[in-house]
Amino acid sequence: MRAIAVSEYGATPALMNLPRPEPGPGEILVRVIAAGLNPLDWKIAEGMLKDSVDVPFPLVLGRDGAGVVEEAGEGVTRLRHGEQVYGAFAMVERGLGSYAEYALVREDGPVARMPQGMIYTQAAAVPTASATALAMVDQARIDTGQTVLVVGATGGVGQGAVQLASRAGAKVIATARDDMAGTMRRLGADETVDHSAGDLNRQVLAVHSDGIDAVLDTASDTRSAEHLAQLLRPGGTYISTTWSVNPDALEARGLRGVNFQTQPSAELLERLSDLIDAGALRVRVEREVPLERAADALADNRLGGARGKTVLRI
Repeated sequence: MRAIAVSEYGATPALMNLPRPEPGPGEILVRVIAAGLNPLDWKIAEGMLKDSVDVPFPLVLGRDGAGVVEEAGEGVTRLRHGEQVYGAFAMVERGLGSYAEYALVREDGPVARMPQGMIYTQAAAVPTASATALAMVDQARIDTGQTVLVVGATGGVGQGAVQLASRAGAKVIATARDDMAGTMRRLGADETVDHSAGDLNRQVLAVHSDGIDAVLDTASDTRSAEHLAQLLRPGGTYISTTWSVNPDALEARGLRGVNFQTQPSAELLERLSDLIDAGALRVRVEREVPLERAADALADNRLGGARGKTVLRI
């Protein structure tokens, strides 16, 4: 099978011809049609797991994917041959990922039927980003009428967080440059602020002089997060996917801080399917590229500033 893999940590991802994996008991072989690109993919390629997981090489990259059940291993009953599925198809301990024509996933793992009417390239963009957005909003415990700032709002996670926070009844402020402000408002943002136009705190406080209730942050480093946390009212919450907040320091100020990274699960994927089918969540694919250009797409993603998701056509 064709796959994008690295021969060692730090090597340039390359197109390789590798053996097709075979499903064992309780496993599903997926014929991958599209794979979603996440920052985690290039981080793993650079060695993020080298001290925690014994990884064989070549290592196929990628986590998110969408495709068709090609074969079911012994004992599999939840999904059948020919069904359209999406999920997180990474088994790094076996050198397998979603940037390939075939991938494996456990039946009880992060895989579910695709949302109705969704095409493969859209579905492949959903699992990690949208599951993270959903978990962020769950963690923030947003109530109707609260004011929420989404930092990194134009990225895949941020766009999901804007929509889901708005759906939860929040007044949403999204970070976005002028050329993306309209998109953010269409996704549910009530206001936008532009970090390139000056200090975010001053822009937010100019409208919300008494502060805000929550920050959902997918982008800030520790110093920026400490600054943005000054926007929070007593009892406010700061959720960070970049592990940039100090929960103890925030607790001492009567605030709640949460650092987390979500693992997609069948339950989360099924919730996302329901939201997508109901029209409550839209996924914006910014860019589609062929599998053989994956290395370029990963390099671009590493630069940051994403405006939606990049998807590989397998």
